[in-house]
Amino acid sequence: MGRRTLPLAVIAASALAVAAAGPVHAREAGRSETPVASGSPVTGVSESAVRVKVPLPASAGPHPQACDWLSYLRFRHKDGPAESAKADRILVAQPGILEGAGAFDSVARNTVAAAAKSGRHIEFWALDRRSNCLEDATGLQAGLKAKDAHLAVDYYYRQKAVDGRKFAGYQSNDQVKWLQNVGLEQTVRDQYDLMAAELPDQAARKRKMMCGGHSLGGVLTAYFAEWDFDGNHATTNDAGYNQCSGYFALDTRIETGLPGVGGGFPEDWVPLLQFGAGAVQAGLETGVIPRSLSAPAVINTETMNLLGIAGLAANLAPGGLSDLATYVPSSFNTDSTYRVLFSKDYPTFLKGSPTVKDFRFTNAAALGGLLDDNSEPLAFMQSSVGFWDGGKIVDKEFPAPNNLDELGLGGLSRLLGKEKKAIPDEPGGPLFSWRNFDRVGAPDDPVYTSKDGTPFTSAGKEVTDIGELARSLSEHPLDFTEHYFPTKMVTDIALADVPGIADDAVHENGLTANPTLNLEAGDGLGFSDPQPGDVIAPGYQHLDVLTASAVQNDGRPEPVSTNLAAFAAR
Repeated sequence: MGRRTLPLAVIAASALAVAAAGPVHAREAGRSETPVASGSPVTGVSESAVRVKVPLPASAGPHPQACDWLSYLRFRHKDGPAESAKADRILVAQPGILEGAGAFDSVARNTVAAAAKSGRHIEFWALDRRSNCLEDATGLQAGLKAKDAHLAVDYYYRQKAVDGRKFAGYQSNDQVKWLQNVGLEQTVRDQYDLMAAELPDQAARKRKMMCGGHSLGGVLTAYFAEWDFDGNHATTNDAGYNQCSGYFALDTRIETGLPGVGGGFPEDWVPLLQFGAGAVQAGLETGVIPRSLSAPAVINTETMNLLGIAGLAANLAPGGLSDLATYVPSSFNTDSTYRVLFSKDYPTFLKGSPTVKDFRFTNAAALGGLLDDNSEPLAFMQSSVGFWDGGKIVDKEFPAPNNLDELGLGGLSRLLGKEKKAIPDEPGGPLFSWRNFDRVGAPDDPVYTSKDGTPFTSAGKEVTDIGELARSLSEHPLDFTEHYFPTKMVTDIALADVPGIADDAVHENGLTANPTLNLEAGDGLGFSDPQPGDVIAPGYQHLDVLTASAVQNDGRPEPVSTNLAAFAAR
């Protein structure tokens, strides 16, 4: 397998709001740090949102002023030093495809807390990619502050203002033209510039910082490690691998291409790839290739925002009756998305009946139906948060049947996940609720079974608290999801061997220059190619390495964060 390949899936409280106080610890006018309040059950961990001014080069073209800033969420222990330079270690994490900084919430808190128990004060920096500057969190933050999810819907869908501000709409392909110039090189350089701005001493960076990421973040970390940032390939103090003391991979690998994928980037994803880098760049410049990753349904800017709204509703009132499908105005995008996600079989999908509007769900159940591994059809968006409850549950066999192995289609599990899908089957019937991860297998669990007689799930397969997932989706000023993922990022990786794209990724020894910890989801995407030394988290799906509860169903500490904290403490 060539080194320039892309993994298949690189590719989602209580009165909580960003503190209204002014910025703190402002080193200069180009930096601000604002505390973030949290309802997390993991106590002792402080969170803040940090912004650092790092302007884009003129070659990027016209862009919003907000996009001349880089942002990250800083997690540290309350008993630790206020200055990052005095921390024992700093973990710097690149998110996966369609992910923002908020996705690291649980693993960051769990890791910082675990390290503190052993007397080590570490920080966890969850990076937000530059394109996330295009997101507007006004509606979600207003709904969170007022404890009313309808305010978020009103802002994004009903043209209602919040503090005098109205939603400008989801950005069109023409409005994000500058993203055609934001690819692999800009992304790794952004990480370097941010690390250097926050910790100017290179020797301190080399000693204190550890670099890693989730999913696509592992690939980006690999390129970062290889990159030469001063343009002089004979010098190495500026090389990416000399900014880190170690690497960590969350259901991924620190490699420019992941093992087990079966070849290079699929050309049918971006057909112009077969005509070379020039054709791809021309496609981006003319808009023939969308400048941000988008599909007509399920994966696009609007649906990523809807996940945040669903998380907000489940955060504020988990047992309340969900009206997400009715209060959000009908559109082709939303209706198509619900049709894909909530059709039990092909006849239902083709008829368009019954629809999700014919069922009654709690807010927690609505969120579970969107992201749980027994519901969500795309493996890279799955977590293990429990199971449906409250009525008749049957096999969900759209978009694929549950017996893929029997049909000789087991390879599709890389795309669709390994768990059997399930769905409520009583339109107009009872209120379907959600059995949280730690209630699966409890004495009152009816143990729902598939048509083959086997249970859909078990306690050992459930690891994430749906309340914590809801909080992570809705609490942060930097979102869990990524609304405007630059297409150029994946085309650059696919064409990285072409001159002019990754010319400064020259330090191939950088991948082995530092120790690496691989933390893989037992049922996720990275586990398809287990290697000696891997930490395997049983029952975990791709997102669970980020979202799993600090205490698991068997009473043990969460293994990903526990091992990551120990790795950072060495």
